[in-house]
Amino acid sequence: MGEYPLPQMHVMEISRGRYIYGAISLEKLKDLCKEDKETVNPSNLLQLYTQTVLDITYFEENQLADEDFPEDSSSQRVKELISILSDPEVLVKESNMHQDLIGVLGTELLECLSWRRGALLYMYCHTVKERGCWLTENTDLFKKCIIDGIHYLLKMLRFRYSPWLNDVSFQDTDTARLLSEGIFSDTHVLAMMYIGEMCYWGLKHSGEEKPGTHEINSESNTELYCSLHSAVLDFRDVGEKMLMKYVALCEGLLKGQDWNTANAKLILDYFKKFQS
Repeated sequence: MGEYPLPQMHVMEISRGRYIYGAISLEKLKDLCKEDKETVNPSNLLQLYTQTVLDITYFEENQLADEDFPEDSSSQRVKELISILSDPEVLVKESNMHQDLIGVLGTELLECLSWRRGALLYMYCHTVKERGCWLTENTDLFKKCIIDGIHYLLKMLRFRYSPWLNDVSFQDTDTARLLSEGIFSDTHVLAMMYIGEMCYWGLKHSGEEKPGTHEINSESNTELYCSLHSAVLDFRDVGEKMLMKYVALCEGLLKGQDWNTANAKLILDYFKKFQS
């Protein structure tokens, strides 16, 4: 639990397993596509395709991470993976099924798609920010990856945010409070920490260490979704809100469950100094 990665051998075993499941799902998808169109539910096809994409790209993502994101090829490979993980949402929008994304793919698959894109960009930025020469030459690319990653994670956190849960009676009040905050799993908690870190990197490494907002590249194929539904992102404001909530949860309702808040507090101190 928390910010600690699985042992590498365990990760690779899971990765190979996911790839195998993806190959099996792909065969099922091929068989369904051969059936009479009138007997096949398009929503089921899109869901199976989405699961196949998630399984196969999981293997490729772990290969990239295991190779430490090679400087000569990782940028293009990350871009391709983001595009592939965006395909299911694009297909739904182009299918004229007269349903929204949640109605076709379901909340869990949509959360997975956003999480996987956001987490991939987080891992990529976490690695390349340590490459001084690369960072100097690729400031705009780095900043775009930061912004896209933040918005994918923000989007993931909003799929099941349900204020109405405050009015529902639960026997476990702590669980009720977590659900009302939109926290349904460890991944939701980790996403808040990732957002806070990426906002910190955005301020520190984007070459614009001054308060203000950052315009979003209109050519990005990312479905950007920021806290105020606007076209700009305030790294300090978004990061501070996410990390304050993260610390409050980890030292409150989730206390004793091994979540580490030390780095979050250091970044919050940086945000305060940055603001002043």
